[in-house]
Amino acid sequence: MAKRKLKLPIDFPILFLTLALLAFGLIMILSAGAVRGFNTQQNSYFFVTQQLKWTIVGAFFAIVAMLIPYTFLRRLAGIGILISMVLLIAVIFTDSGIQANGSARWIKLLGFTVQPSEVAKLAMVLFYAHILDRYPVMRGKDWRTPLGILLPITILILALVYKQPDLGTAMVLALTCAVMLLQTELPTFWFVAAVPTLGLPLVYMIHRTEYQWNRILVWLDPWKYDMDLGYQITNAEIAFGSGGLFGVGLGRSMQKYGFLPENHTDTIFAIVGEELGLIGTVFLILLFVALYARAYYVISGCPDRFGRLLGFGLISTLAIQTTINLAVVTGVLPVTGITLPLISYGGNSLVITLVKLGLILNLSRYRKKTPTLMLAKRPQKITV
Repeated sequence: MAKRKLKLPIDFPILFLTLALLAFGLIMILSAGAVRGFNTQQNSYFFVTQQLKWTIVGAFFAIVAMLIPYTFLRRLAGIGILISMVLLIAVIFTDSGIQANGSARWIKLLGFTVQPSEVAKLAMVLFYAHILDRYPVMRGKDWRTPLGILLPITILILALVYKQPDLGTAMVLALTCAVMLLQTELPTFWFVAAVPTLGLPLVYMIHRTEYQWNRILVWLDPWKYDMDLGYQITNAEIAFGSGGLFGVGLGRSMQKYGFLPENHTDTIFAIVGEELGLIGTVFLILLFVALYARAYYVISGCPDRFGRLLGFGLISTLAIQTTINLAVVTGVLPVTGITLPLISYGGNSLVITLVKLGLILNLSRYRKKTPTLMLAKRPQKITV
């Protein structure tokens, strides 16, 4: 049994990069949300003030997550996945779901607005880490028990999230589960077979859902639909084009004056491109790359398999969400509603993101030794 006595402080580079991204996000929300805040709340500082409040709440829960021994968390794996299922069912099949932009993704709980799909992201990672650690061997016939547990629950969670509808979050969950399974000895055949098995039904459902199929058509030729269905993506392209290399200047965006939808939430990266230019967007991407690379490296030194799986899953879900958001805003992927971690406005997303980073900092305290350089040693692959 690996010793779990605290020997090291939290990893400072991870903390520094997290704070840098938080500060960057608050500045951009102040700029991007000023016009909408004034028009809807008669307060240009409304959105940044709300985000700052959620930052304080998220920081509190992140500190709690950082101080609880991570080995205790596996006791919460079952109850966590059960709670997320109940919340997802409640938001869809009861009158308590809150509608926004055609989707029921939020629910009132104890006076707070909760987004169950955000809870599901955290619960799924914890549950997968627990099961994959409990059943470390997944070759021969030994894969039947863990997959017999994981697959039904995964399919149910994905179906409930997709039903909201929230295809973006369903994609994040599915890819996170896949990359965690890649850390096992599960035969490659299963991953190859999963692509057509899951992909073809998904394409069929998207084709049968008018608004989702329209997004595919818009993605193929956005300027053909620039005045209606392609309005968001074409205005995002205009924002990037207007920014050029150095940007028009912080606070000087024209797209935030009612042209670019969701400019302080899902498409805030386009405002970064307009105001700070290519230099600003590259700087932001480098901050994300540095954070995730450092986190992957640090958790590779965790003394037990559960900790490494948990850390790997937490970082992966954030990295996947970041990649999808950037790909959507730049037109690489069809439009889907998903926030940019630590940057976009949104209380639920921010709090859950900070809890994940708090858990990663928690794991960093148990690493075997302090890494001297991020790339000084090749990170260890999570082994079974």
